[in-house]
Amino acid sequence: MSDTKSFVSFSCQRCLQPLKLDESLNNLGEHTIADLTLQIRRNTEADLDLQSSSLEHYVPPFRMSESGNGANGFMVISDGWETTTSMGHQLHVKGTLFDLLSNNSDVDHPLCDECTDTLLELMDNQLRLTEAEWKDYTDYLKKLEDDKEDLNLDGLEKELEDWKQEQNRLLQELSALQKEEKAMKDEIVVQEKEKERLEDEQDIYWKEYTRYRKDLMTTEDQMKFYECQLSYTQVQLEKLKKTNIFKASFHISDSGQFGIINNFRLGRLPTAPVDWSEINAAWGQTVLLLSSLARKINFHFQRYRLVPYGNHSYIEILEDQKVLPLYGSSGFRFLWDTKFDAAMVAFLDCLQQFKEQVEKGNTGFCLPYRIDTDKWKIEDTASPPHAYSIKIQFNSEEQWTKALKYMLTNLKWALTWISSQFSEDKVEG
Repeated sequence: MSDTKSFVSFSCQRCLQPLKLDESLNNLGEHTIADLTLQIRRNTEADLDLQSSSLEHYVPPFRMSESGNGANGFMVISDGWETTTSMGHQLHVKGTLFDLLSNNSDVDHPLCDECTDTLLELMDNQLRLTEAEWKDYTDYLKKLEDDKEDLNLDGLEKELEDWKQEQNRLLQELSALQKEEKAMKDEIVVQEKEKERLEDEQDIYWKEYTRYRKDLMTTEDQMKFYECQLSYTQVQLEKLKKTNIFKASFHISDSGQFGIINNFRLGRLPTAPVDWSEINAAWGQTVLLLSSLARKINFHFQRYRLVPYGNHSYIEILEDQKVLPLYGSSGFRFLWDTKFDAAMVAFLDCLQQFKEQVEKGNTGFCLPYRIDTDKWKIEDTASPPHAYSIKIQFNSEEQWTKALKYMLTNLKWALTWISSQFSEDKVEG
């Protein structure tokens, strides 16, 4: 694209577009130029600041070049005053002319054709509004002049005096209200301090209330916990009152040829060689049961004292303080230690004593298996009758186990009878 250059001296003071002035401005008359030149010289001689102010509306020219880079198609190449004296003088004259026009109106000059048309249209509208306003003021003034004759000056003066008195009264009332307002403000300050004090007391109250409320809730929770504990304890107590301690502590049953007490088998068979630790524990439970039953009816055995001692329980002979062990530690033999046989015989004697003591009261108590105190056997009275020795010596494992089973069955009957007779008693400690 070829470069097209033009020199622009002035821009439109509204849209800032470059202006191409009419050539007639370059051919001003001699008198006009002389007057303007004289004015410029006077201004220059009078005050340099005044000279600068004469160009206060002047927009310096721009040398524009057409280009495709800018948004408006132009790019500023350079600016500045023309160097020739005649050209500078013409620009100064034109600037002074535009300043004179601008100072004598509300519009800055120069203007382009479009801005001039828009400005003229706005001025026409303003002129019409001003003429309408002037007409309204004129009509109103005429109306006032027409109504002036009908005015009652005396009445207006009296009304004015009344308004002045009313004004004085209102001023006095305002003064009183201001004093009252000041008193109220002072009272408000006092009440604000009282409010702050009450708010502090309220904060302290709520803190104490929260603390006491927390303590109360904690106490209530503890009370509910203790009530639950008490209720549970009472239920357990009622259960314990209804529970028979003998039945709860001693469970006797049988399994085949074995008698069982608290899950311990009493006896042994060739086909079921029960360990002696289990047999000893079963004897310990058996001794504890018979001793407890005798204590329940306040009965003391003759010749013997039962000593429950777990799997090392024994029977003490009262006459000579000898001890008969109710526990073993080796295999089954026909020639057994006579102390173990003597201990089992002594226990069977104590069971017979207990039976005889209970039968003294005509209670109808009896045992299912009779005890032969001569041979120390337990007899089954069923047809045909059989008797089984409690001793191991010269006995078989089967018969000895059968005798122990019958002995436990007799103890179970004694336990049931005691439980039925003392079901309402309290559990002993």
